[in-house]
Amino acid sequence: MKLLTQIPLSRAKSTIDYSSQLFLLGSCFSENIGAKLKHYKFQELQNPFGILFHPLAIEKLIQKAFQQDVYVENDVFYINEQWHCFDAHSEISNPSKEKLITDLNFAVERTLVQLKKASHVIITFGTAWVYRNTSTKQVVANCHKVPQSNFTKELLGVEELKESLKRTIALVHSVNPAVQCILTVSPVRHLKDGFVQNQLSKAHLISAIHQVVDTDKISYFPSYELMMDELRDYRFYTKDMLHPNEIAVDYIWEKFCEVWIDDSLGDAMTKIDEIQRGLGHRAFNPEGLAHQKFLTSLRGKIACIKQTYPFMDFKLPEA
Repeated sequence: MKLLTQIPLSRAKSTIDYSSQLFLLGSCFSENIGAKLKHYKFQELQNPFGILFHPLAIEKLIQKAFQQDVYVENDVFYINEQWHCFDAHSEISNPSKEKLITDLNFAVERTLVQLKKASHVIITFGTAWVYRNTSTKQVVANCHKVPQSNFTKELLGVEELKESLKRTIALVHSVNPAVQCILTVSPVRHLKDGFVQNQLSKAHLISAIHQVVDTDKISYFPSYELMMDELRDYRFYTKDMLHPNEIAVDYIWEKFCEVWIDDSLGDAMTKIDEIQRGLGHRAFNPEGLAHQKFLTSLRGKIACIKQTYPFMDFKLPEA
């Protein structure tokens, strides 16, 4: 009797190793995978504009970077004691207008730099629902708690999503023809849209993505399907019943490693994990002999791994 389903996965051709340059964009689930990549010291840049939920927002960022558009005062607005930009997440917002504009333009520059050198671009789409500003007629990346009367809510159709994805991928490949694009759909449930509406949104995204995944340079990773079909239980969600919990994130990360992380990195990743856990260790007696021996051993492990991977940066404990 077969009581579990397993999604068949196969090893990617262009796997990720420690020479790879990674660029992650998209929904909050991209932050989960990005945190794993950061923990294991892969070379990556993640969401320079903060979390972006839908394809049009991601397309706009990449287009801005490609054109090197400059943000000016008219592109930002003030509400709730903060300056915001409709193109970016609220984590980029700032009490200083000048600082926000500087940060936005720096993020655009970093995006182009990383696009040009990236070996892999990983994009996670969260929703096909968008909000359009009624005064400018522009779709926004984030509403920043501006009254909802200022927006109309729309569900992007499959064809519209497909065309956006095609434009995004074309822009990426125009600055970096060799880059591998990995597309995925976030398993986070957007239930504020409604139960049926959330499923409809995910279906639109999946349908559109599979119409552009047609070459070796564009791949799909089934994050959403792993959550829905292999982890079909509410115990794999956080208390809000919307986000995958730590167990689920770890499970999907293991599957991602099976497909995308080079087999040769297993030993190095184990050693890096030991170092990271050691750096997070809190001593009962920081001045004690046992802790000093522990720090000496930890520094030795860091020195050893840096001989092979000198670009890795660890926050060394003080002597």
